[in-house]
Amino acid sequence: MTQVLIIEDDARIRPLLVRSLDERGYAVASASTGMQGLQMAVDTKPDLVILDLGLPDVDGTQVLSMLRAVSDVPVIVASARDDDPSLVGCLDAGADDYVVKPYTTAQLEARIRAVMRRASSGSGPRRAVIELGDLVVDVAARQAVLAGEVLDLSPREFDLLRHLAERPGEVVTKRDLLVHVWQQPWGGSDKTVDVHLSWLRRKLGESASAPRFLHTVRGVGVRLDVPGPG
Repeated sequence: MTQVLIIEDDARIRPLLVRSLDERGYAVASASTGMQGLQMAVDTKPDLVILDLGLPDVDGTQVLSMLRAVSDVPVIVASARDDDPSLVGCLDAGADDYVVKPYTTAQLEARIRAVMRRASSGSGPRRAVIELGDLVVDVAARQAVLAGEVLDLSPREFDLLRHLAERPGEVVTKRDLLVHVWQQPWGGSDKTVDVHLSWLRRKLGESASAPRFLHTVRGVGVRLDVPGPG
């Protein structure tokens, strides 16, 4: 059973989160202040922490920094604004993902599953080479080869391709790409993702209207699929 620690000072939100996640099969503990939450994280060693940024005693970014000094537990931060500059600081300081208030339990649980999946896949040996049909992504060498030819990718294009290649068949949202490839919060930069996807498609020899690897899921994001024979 996944053990979740919620650090949230809002007396209305905290019990609702605890009850909702408990009903979904998580073992949940909670703290109402940053220092209490930090101590509980050290003492109980949860599998994941949900950290509110607007805490009454210590700023959430400071709590994250102190937590990162002693633990690599996955952390999802919560903010009232998706353009909050502190979100960038949190991602740079080691947060794994974020949610914007108000959010539903279903949205939060989807984030929890995604973060725990990434944490689980990262606990074993990292895949140095990813083979997807005639596309080979060499993570260690930061090189991609298509049908025997090395692709001329920029560092950002390679990071984008690698992030998608590590999740074949999974729909990846633009928000996820901004967070984990660009290290930016959601808020007006999705055109950057579109432009880089267009450049990457061109180098893969495809287009949005005639995709081979990169398939747009309208209104959601993009999915990398292995092309079938022929």
